[in-house]
Amino acid sequence: MYRENHVTYVEPMGFDETREGSSRPGHFRGVATIVTKLFNIVQPTNAYFGQKDAAQCVLIRRITDDLDMHVSINIMDTVREEDGLAMSSRNAYLAAEEREKAPVIYKALCAAREVFESRFARGLEEVTADDLRDVVNNVLKTEPLIREVQYIAIDDLEQMRPMETVGTEGCIVSLACVLGSVRLIDNVVLRDTL
Repeated sequence: MYRENHVTYVEPMGFDETREGSSRPGHFRGVATIVTKLFNIVQPTNAYFGQKDAAQCVLIRRITDDLDMHVSINIMDTVREEDGLAMSSRNAYLAAEEREKAPVIYKALCAAREVFESRFARGLEEVTADDLRDVVNNVLKTEPLIREVQYIAIDDLEQMRPMETVGTEGCIVSLACVLGSVRLIDNVVLRDTL
């Protein structure tokens, strides 16, 4: 995709400051440039991306809107194994015991969903990002094979900006952690269903 002497890139502002972007500097510039080039070459009317890479999905929607690209972006649900683990090529690097314990990641995200959804039952109109982050972290801490939690982010749905409180507008709860020696990412989108 890059010819000799290539000097033009799509530089999305703010994405290197997201939690995923700060752990992978320059990654989103590469994604934005490659996707823009691909759309220019193919000229699709529809494009489909998986929700598993939440920041990437937000980025692609942003660039198509900002650059007036006439392509409909469709974000598809994350495809999961029967036990909830998000499908990923990285899963092949998990040892048998690590693979057995890996569903704790989705379990942690589901715990955040439960806190979010239960706020109405408690008479609340919003939940704090700290409450969501804490419940995810507490579930992850139950699994000793998780060597490192790199981040747990509570971000808005439009720009992946950190939120302090979450109400009916919803949010994306995303995380990156190291299980054994494998870095895994996952997320859930929380939306008001009432």
